[in-house]
Amino acid sequence: MEYPRRATRDVSLHELSKRLAEFSQVRGWDEYHSPRNLLLALVGEVGELSEIFQWKGEVGKGLPNWSSADKEHLEEELSDVLLYLVRLADVCGLDLGQAALAKIIKNAQKYPLVTNHNDHHHNPEPKLEKLNSE
Repeated sequence: MEYPRRATRDVSLHELSKRLAEFSQVRGWDEYHSPRNLLLALVGEVGELSEIFQWKGEVGKGLPNWSSADKEHLEEELSDVLLYLVRLADVCGLDLGQAALAKIIKNAQKYPLVTNHNDHHHNPEPKLEKLNSE
């Protein structure tokens, strides 16, 4: 299997899950990929991610003044977190994409949009039906 440095298209959670399962299987790692072990590895990666921000103070959107090396390090740690999360969901037999969409809908119902006609920064809420049907 070829692993390009950068994808030239959007990558689905399903594709990541499939590739991770194959990656683990061919290396004989499946026996170690229990939900508990994957969760502990995920927590470790979240710790590594938090270390990147630990001494930076508040950071603006778009990471102004960050070097390309710092941004690449952040990409790698975010990727580690995502990959362990996707693998954990797969090993648990869960569809993470569908679960995330369902959670967005649940949160929209729990925290309904408050419309203030005097608010010029009002952004309409995305159509929940569209999220549910994609």
